[in-house]
Amino acid sequence: MRVLLVEDDDGVAGALVDSLGAHGHRPVRVRRGADALLAHRDADLALLDLGLPDLDGLEVLRKLRAVTALPVIVLTARGDERSVVRGLRLGADDYLVKPVRLSELLARIEAVTRRSAAARPEPRVVVVGDIEVDLDARRVVVGGAEVELTAKEFAVLAALARRAGTAVSRQQLMDEVWGDAYVAVSRSLDVHLTQLRAKLRRPELLTTIRGFGYRLGA
Repeated sequence: MRVLLVEDDDGVAGALVDSLGAHGHRPVRVRRGADALLAHRDADLALLDLGLPDLDGLEVLRKLRAVTALPVIVLTARGDERSVVRGLRLGADDYLVKPVRLSELLARIEAVTRRSAAARPEPRVVVVGDIEVDLDARRVVVGGAEVELTAKEFAVLAALARRAGTAVSRQQLMDEVWGDAYVAVSRSLDVHLTQLRAKLRRPELLTTIRGFGYRLGA
């Protein structure tokens, strides 16, 4: 398996590269988040540290999830509850806190790979009522007419469309679209949802679930 190792610590990276190679994997190591965003296309799985020199690893994860379904295992010394929860909500397939035993890491890699292979591919065009959301072309059509959205409005709609028919929490939306869930971001989410409802003109299809979040579709 081609494993992309995103790790800035040379000692940790060297040990992981040697161990993964000894067990039949083909590891490629990069130090920076920006490099990971370029190199992910050639990988089957990524091991992602969060303490990177250029970008926070959670921001790298958010950017990766916007463009790829590549399996990602967070491998970090950051073990506080908030980081773990945010990492999983942002789309990490697993979250391991250093130090981790090699046998456990290899088993987690195998488990994540099995789940990824069994998962159905995400639909790239989501249809809800007469709303069509093309996730690749970033195009929205309502009632046969194209609707212009801002980048953030589309990101909010895409996050809901990927889970059409399912309740999505405010926390999950804020983590996925903005990368955090502070009060200021919460207000921004309210503004963008108001604008989104006005542009879609389908209030019955974008439902508020009081005290939790939102749902697109029935």
